[in-house]
Amino acid sequence: MADLSPIDLQKALSGADYPTDKQHLVERARKNKANEKIVSRLDGLSQDHFDGPNEVQKAVFNE
Repeated sequence: MADLSPIDLQKALSGADYPTDKQHLVERARKNKANEKIVSRLDGLSQDHFDGPNEVQKAVFNE
């Protein structure tokens, strides 16, 4: 995803508690007023459970 940066993703998920599921990540990104591209990318992930932010980053940038 060339149009998303890891820093933007970190800001979008600031304050997220792990482990968590995809729906909570989407809600957190919306609360943090994340770009809609980030929200939709999170919502479209095939993985549903995440143990930490590194796992989320791998899923977002490698799917």
